[in-house]
Amino acid sequence: MTPEDAEQRLLERLKRRDEAAFNALVALHQAPVYRLLARMLGDAAEAEDVAQEVFVTVFKALDGFRGDSKLSTWIHRIATNHARNRLKYHGRRKRGVQRPIEEGTQETSGAPETGSRLARPDQALEGQQAENNIQLALGSLDEEQRTLIVLRDLEHMSYEEIQELTGLPSGTVKSRLHRARMALHQKYLELSEGKA
Repeated sequence: MTPEDAEQRLLERLKRRDEAAFNALVALHQAPVYRLLARMLGDAAEAEDVAQEVFVTVFKALDGFRGDSKLSTWIHRIATNHARNRLKYHGRRKRGVQRPIEEGTQETSGAPETGSRLARPDQALEGQQAENNIQLALGSLDEEQRTLIVLRDLEHMSYEEIQELTGLPSGTVKSRLHRARMALHQKYLELSEGKA
């Protein structure tokens, strides 16, 4: 059975409100949705809350899914819209920049240990500071820039998938992503040099 056939069968079961099918859908998409939300929102607990809202929305909107895109793309679009709405609701700019995702959350736990050699304490501290600065720089970008960087560079979506998800033309996605990367780099340098 091809992935497309499997997705179609799952969709049919979902539209019949098969609880086991919905549980399978959540199990299949929960981690990518959470990861996307955590990166967009910069807050692990809030990402968990919004992920639950996303799957409630998916469940309620299943009958309206036309199949014009892959199911995963549709779910990512819902997750992206929920994240944008949450960012607007909280007015992130008024509350300040995002705080780094804390150690031990689902975002960082489960990462494979590489090598048996431990980093020196000063190297570990520098690495943690760099990671925090990247997260803070990402949090300081406007909503569209952050979304494009998360989708392309962190979620590794193709330009075509991003185009489908955002509704932006391909050339626009590429040019805005380039500007977003430049803004991220500039903000990271400012944070690293202590100017921000």
